[in-house]
Parts: sequence; C-alpha cells; structure tokens
Amino acid sequence: MKIKFLVMSILLLVSGIAAASGALTNGNTIAVTDPLNAAQLVYISGYEMTPQVFYPGETGTVTVSVCNPSNTTVAVSQPNLMEPHVKIVNSGAFATATSIGPGETIAYNFVITADGSDGTYFPLFTVSTNAYGAQAINSQIKLKIDSADIRASIAAKPDTFSVSKKDTVNVSVINPRDGDITDLLIVPEANGAEISPDESYVGTLKSGSSVQVPFAITPDKATDVTFHVSYQNGDNKHTKDVVLPLNLGDDKTGAQIVVNNIEGSTAGTTNTLKGDVTNNGLTDAKSVLVTVDSPATPVNPNPVYAIGNLAPDDFSSFEVTYTQKTPGAVPIVVTYKDADGNTFTQRFTYTATSSGATAGSGSVQGATGTSGQGGPRGGMFGSFGSGLNQVPVIPIVVILVAIIALVVAWKKGLLKRFTDKFQKKDPEPDDDEPKEQ
Repeated sequence: MKIKFLVMSILLLVSGIAAASGALTNGNTIAVTDPLNAAQLVYISGYEMTPQVFYPGETGTVTVSVCNPSNTTVAVSQPNLMEPHVKIVNSGAFATATSIGPGETIAYNFVITADGSDGTYFPLFTVSTNAYGAQAINSQIKLKIDSADIRASIAAKPDTFSVSKKDTVNVSVINPRDGDITDLLIVPEANGAEISPDESYVGTLKSGSSVQVPFAITPDKATDVTFHVSYQNGDNKHTKDVVLPLNLGDDKTGAQIVVNNIEGSTAGTTNTLKGDVTNNGLTDAKSVLVTVDSPATPVNPNPVYAIGNLAPDDFSSFEVTYTQKTPGAVPIVVTYKDADGNTFTQRFTYTATSSGATAGSGSVQGATGTSGQGGPRGGMFGSFGSGLNQVPVIPIVVILVAIIALVVAWKKGLLKRFTDKFQKKDPEPDDDEPKEQ
C-alpha cells in the first residue's frame, strides 16, 4: 500500500512539472493558466551584500533578487530579513505589494545594521505571494561580521635620515579580511619635511592581498611623518594612521668629505690656503666647491675652487685666496651634491698654527706638502690614485733599478776596475838618488 502511494505521488509530481513547463511564451517564460501555479514558480534567484564583510555595528545593504519565470504577473508583499543581530533600517519601504511581471526579476534592497559580534549569521529572507493557497517564499542568506582591521606599517626605510637628503620609504598596507576594501588612499603629513607624492591612491585592495606604496622624504629637521590611510568598507569610511619618526644622523651610504694637508701662505694682503679634499664615503660627491667664510673674505684669483666630482676614496687638491682683517681661525666651506641634486655643506676650521682641518671646530694635525691647482698633491715624483694607492711608485722603482744595476756591476767586476783607477800607485825610484849598497 505504501509503495503504491509513493508511486502515485511521483507520477503526480512529474505530471505537475510537465504541466508547468509544458509550454513557453516567447521562449523565456513558462506558460501557466492558474495564478496559484504561477505563484508557486516564483523563486529567489540570488543576493548581494555591500560590504562583503561587515565590521561590528556597521551599516550596509543586502539586495535579494526575486524572479517570476511564468507568463503570468504575480503580486508579492511583506518581504523581510529575520535575524536578531540584523536590524533593518528601511523597513517602511516595503509596506505595499509589488507586482512581478512575466519573466521579470525584482530586487529588494534592505539597508541593515550588523549588531552582532564576530561570526557568521544566516538571516532568513521571506516574501509572500497574494495568490490564495500559495505559501511564502523563503531562503537563507549568509552574512559575516568581522572586527579584524587592515594592517598598515613602514615596510622599508633608512636607519637614519639626513637633513636635505632625499630618502625613500615604503608604506605597506595588508588586507587580512575576507572582503575587499575600496578607495584606499594614503596621504602623508609632516612639519619640517618635503614629501613626494602629496598623496597616493591605490583603489581596491583585494581580500588577503597587500601593497607597498613608496614616498620620497627630504627632511629639514628632526620631525614625525604621519601617513593617513583611509579606505571604504562598503559605504563606510575607515582611517588608520602610521607615524614615522625622522631620526637624523650621518648618512652611512653617502659621500663623506675630509679636508687635510692644509698649508697657508701670505703675499701682501692676500692669503692662500692649499689642501686636499677626499671623499671618504660610499657614493659620489658631485659638483664639489671649496671656499672660505667670515671672518675671511674670498678674493681673486681663487675665491671659490671648483673640484667637480669625487668618486669614493678619490681626492683632489684645492687652492683658495682670501683676505682677513683680524687674525684667527678660518672656516673652510665645502659644498657638494648627491645624485638627486640635493646640496650638502660641510664646514672645517683652519688655524695658522695647524696643519690640518676637521669638521666643525678644532683641527687634525697632518703633514703639509706642495700642491698644484686642479690635481692631486704629491711629492717630488708625484703619486697615483688615492687611499692605499697614494704610494710614491716612481721613486721606489728608480731605487730598485739602481740597486739591481749595482749588483750586476759588482758581479761582472766592473766595480773593481772602476775603483782600481783611483787607487794610488807606488812611485818609481829616481835615477839620481843613490842606491843602497
């Protein structure tokens, strides 16, 4: 009996489906004649959520699509989302019934507030049809609430910054959330530093992805740079700040100027300073200029001495002429540029009793020597290069050649012949002198 009842039920179900789908109107609707059958064909075709993942307490939209595949208009009413942690903000927008025409799809846009804590929720969407005897249409949708925030940090920066020197830092933004964020914008702010660009627009940052945004910073003083990171989660704006202290110090990779071998002379009212400028750093010093500062006054013929470019471990001589009304220390000013065109200034101090100079005040003792304009200082024979290469190669070679020549001459007996010529010979006896008996 039970088997017979089951078979009859299957046959009725198949016949119902065949009757409902037996005819098509214009190829895209199901032909039915009974309003109840039309109402029973209405279904929920999909839903969308903005934002994809809510922050706790955040407002967004849930859009549910309802489709009528029949060739008969169906009236629906009382749409609702039922979940204690989902509050519908615009419930008054659905007070009247809505007609869904043949083959049409309508969308219900719920403005909601997610009041729950972190977790996944399944609100029940329901909508009723106005056909007598038809049941309400129900479907669960998935809604996620997550308080996890994006992460923003400084991914790359130098150990220290230098005044007037441009360095690059990278701001990293990571989106660990299950939903995308949009309109990602980074705006730097600082008092006492030049930053480029003024802002950087990233746009959409996909779920589980990251981005690094470079900024060029040229500080004028020790200060803080605040990077304001803003983004949208749906229509909700969020902000996050990253603070970067600009700690000033010596540039470990830049040029480093050393002045030594200073000697001074006076001719009339004009004084002359000669010395060497060495680049003891790791990068080129470009457009190197040497002059003096107050109380000295630069004068012709060499008020400013242009050296040009100095590679690491390279050096060049300079000669500056000046006048000075009162005796005392003479500031030596060396300016140079880096590869980005930033100008740097180093000051040294020379006193008449010192034979060297060091940055700031005081001096370093060092041997003085002759100099020539535009080239390296050297001894009698000159030297090559700089650093360990500043060895008097030519004098050493000459001495070695002389020693070898003397050894060869000694082995061949040439030295003995040479010395024999200068030895005194015994005088021969005089014929007039009496001989001994």
